Amino acid sequence: MRVAVAQMTSTSSIDLNFATCQRLAREAADAGVKLLSLPECFSFIGRRGDEALAIAEPLDGPIFRRYQALARDLGLWLSLGGFQEKGPDEDHAYNTHVLLDDLGSVRSCYRKIHLFDVDVPGGPVLKESNRTAPGTQVVTAQTPVGTLGLTICYDLRFPELYQRLRFAENAQVLLVPSAFTRKTGEAHWELLLRARAVETQCYVLAAAQSGKHNDLRESYGDAMIIDPWGSVVARCPDRLVTGIAVADIDEELLKTVRRNMPIAEVILSSLSSVTHWHVLSSLQHRKYNIYGSDRQLSTL
Repeated sequence: MRVAVAQMTSTSSIDLNFATCQRLAREAADAGVKLLSLPECFSFIGRRGDEALAIAEPLDGPIFRRYQALARDLGLWLSLGGFQEKGPDEDHAYNTHVLLDDLGSVRSCYRKIHLFDVDVPGGPVLKESNRTAPGTQVVTAQTPVGTLGLTICYDLRFPELYQRLRFAENAQVLLVPSAFTRKTGEAHWELLLRARAVETQCYVLAAAQSGKHNDLRESYGDAMIIDPWGSVVARCPDRLVTGIAVADIDEELLKTVRRNMPIAEVILSSLSSVTHWHVLSSLQHRKYNIYGSDRQLSTL
């Protein structure tokens, strides 16, 4: 099944951003793509956090409905990588990853758990939590391209989330739509993506924001698709140029990698290990209970 990831430079113009997404979606549909992943903040990037808060809307608002119509018109599944959803109070929005099916219907909705609060040496000070409320739920979705695990950007630095998606939720394809900064992207982007693919034995689809959005914000780009062996099977040829990268999900490769390197069996058998039990138990006390409040560790 064919999939694609988008690379783009979003701005504060909602209309221009939609026009870009529309062009990329048409290109994907013409290439026989079943699922297109758009990057974090695909619909809007402003200069300040309060600008995003001001345009946040519920998932039946006018901005969102345009993307539903796009998916429906093209018969294309769309991963909307990070949408400014109206939040729990007037001071906070959600950073929400929404999956639309080819009829434009919402199939799943993930609210970003790990918020990007950092002071990058030599770079910007970013505190996403000032205007964004964190999510608490781990989310997967059944689709024609397999079981998808939904994440967003900074989540990539927290491997236990991906362990949950793979070993508790049986994900086959991990979506990591992002807007990495230039500095962190140069150092860690591909490294982290390939690590998540190898340790979970999943395909990783990494849509990316790229280039200068305004005078205060710049993203690294380099959208890519990685297979379960950790090989980059598709990437945009220029990390700063708008476009898509296309690849086919190979179910046989997925099965072969998991059969030849049966790490899931090792995890199950090692649950009796004192060390492994201690690590997994400690994860249950995190703010979002990574292995789920209704699950026993042995279900991994």
